[in-house]
Amino acid sequence: MKNEVGKVIPEKYSAHYGLFKGELANINEYQESSRLIHPVKPRDRKLLGSLQEAIIKTGLKDGMTISFHHHFREGDYVMNMVLAEIAEMGIKNLSIAPSSIANVHEPLIEHIKNGVVTSITSSGLRDKVGAAISAGIMENPVVIRSHGGRARAIATDDIHIDVAFLGAPSSDEYGNVNGTVGKATCGSLGYAMIDAKYADQVVVITDSLMPYPNTPISIPQTDVDFVVEVESIGDPSGISKGATRFTKNPKELLIAEYAAKMITHSPYYKQGFSFQTGTGGASLAVTRFLRDAMEKDEITASFALGGITNAMVELLEDGLVEKIIDVQDFDHLSAISLGSNPNHYEIDANMYASPLSKGSVINQLDTAILSALEIDTQFNVNVITGSDGVIRGASGGHSDTSAACKMSLVIAPLVRGRIPTIVKEVNTVVTPGTSVDIVVTEVGVAINPNRQDLIEHFKQLEVPQYTIEELQAKAYGIVGNPDPIQYGEKVVAVIEYRDGSVIDVVHNV
Repeated sequence: MKNEVGKVIPEKYSAHYGLFKGELANINEYQESSRLIHPVKPRDRKLLGSLQEAIIKTGLKDGMTISFHHHFREGDYVMNMVLAEIAEMGIKNLSIAPSSIANVHEPLIEHIKNGVVTSITSSGLRDKVGAAISAGIMENPVVIRSHGGRARAIATDDIHIDVAFLGAPSSDEYGNVNGTVGKATCGSLGYAMIDAKYADQVVVITDSLMPYPNTPISIPQTDVDFVVEVESIGDPSGISKGATRFTKNPKELLIAEYAAKMITHSPYYKQGFSFQTGTGGASLAVTRFLRDAMEKDEITASFALGGITNAMVELLEDGLVEKIIDVQDFDHLSAISLGSNPNHYEIDANMYASPLSKGSVINQLDTAILSALEIDTQFNVNVITGSDGVIRGASGGHSDTSAACKMSLVIAPLVRGRIPTIVKEVNTVVTPGTSVDIVVTEVGVAINPNRQDLIEHFKQLEVPQYTIEELQAKAYGIVGNPDPIQYGEKVVAVIEYRDGSVIDVVHNV
């Protein structure tokens, strides 16, 4: 069956998830998930002697679902540590629901082959894990969810977490946790907070045990069952790996300059506007261009949102941004700011981006800068599969933010190497074209025809403007028509839209 973006979905998956029918088609009332509570009596101890003891105490057994968070990104030790212990104990057939999977989690491949892990849901897959999944090593397809979609799935019990294993930069022995104190600070624990709230049992794993009460409190003792102290939960230097790359690339700088002009000449650029710019070279350059314009125009932003870098923190400290709303930090200086600046505020993933919350912060966002692996002539965006069809990316908050903000800008070079970025049809739809307002490349911009108001508003702006078809033709004119990818018959991943419907599937390569 074909869904709203024209993707053919096998009946097995369309029947289970429902077909994607549009951005707001499935925003309905629901009964929130409940969890099993094990009351802690006055003289009970939560602090245990080992990870193995914690696993035994939770009653973890074959077939259960466990979760992890990804705030340590490439510096994470916790998921590998826990899965190694579980494998040693002989537990099999687990579903895992980490908020994302990084290159550092390569040992997961062996746990899949050995039957320890048989189902996965995550925001994304990187490097060798993504390649192995794309080759078809799992019987069950991986379910890819956006950050907001994952929060929705946990709250509605689409994902029921039996045990959450949460790495904590600091905790006291009763389970009060934060990410701004300790040996391995990661800042916001926004993705871990949702797991702690809904999981039947929560095991906090820390390398910095603090006196009671450990404050400030991101995850409270009332959401924690057990605490385990280990030697190290992660390498903080891995948090910023690849995320805070300041660019000198002329192509990226030109993309950033065009994007900043579109924002600063938009109807939304006024005193108290709000924005999210993301990470990576071009996105960080947009932040720098915005700074220059805001200083010149004497305009301040009411808030900045999202994964936070030091570039954003500097805007806060210099009075150009009044508040930062933070679900994840991408460098050490951002984590320090969260712990010290009262205008730098931590939120969970539900408040950040869930489509079924009573109002997520992205709904208040004026504009957002988002990246892409591919964009097609219907403005659909792929951030999951590479030009070879292999899973190598993450859904993240892409479909969430682009759907909710007033003006979304997707930035990308016209070509990468010899690969076109603007194509006739993307390999995998993650964000539907109805959510994308402007595509920005180094040769110019394309405004979605659905936004005639923006086309009219920007018609005098001195930025080269094209149709999306003209940009696609320019890309193919440089590198030629790409050969179609040879896919197999096996579905290796199901791409959920943020509302839980299926927007696309990925076949084995």
